[in-house]
Amino acid sequence: MASTDAYEDYRSGCELLEGGNHHAAILPLARARDFDPAKASVREALGRAYFGAQRYRDAVGEFQAVVEISPVNDYALFCLGRSLQKLGQHTEACQPLAIAACLRPERGDYIAYRNASRRLAA
Repeated sequence: MASTDAYEDYRSGCELLEGGNHHAAILPLARARDFDPAKASVREALGRAYFGAQRYRDAVGEFQAVVEISPVNDYALFCLGRSLQKLGQHTEACQPLAIAACLRPERGDYIAYRNASRRLAA
């Protein structure tokens, strides 16, 4: 696959994702990820597609990969925490949600989900 094909897959997947077609976005985004697994933007988009398709385990894997590439990506940390919450893993969700809230203290949603995981993990 040429890099232009990977870019077209990424663009196509993002368009599907923006249109709310989470399931349909997975295939082109997965192809783009397979071409360049170190590309955080592709992994994040694929994670969002998995999350929207309620494939939370797969979403966790993608958001963990983004955090490994960019440990201060507050959005990826938040999405990782949310995916873990959806799996009922509130103890595991506490750390990424706390870091996201520290990185972006003005985000009330980050703080609310962090607090919810803390309560549910206790």
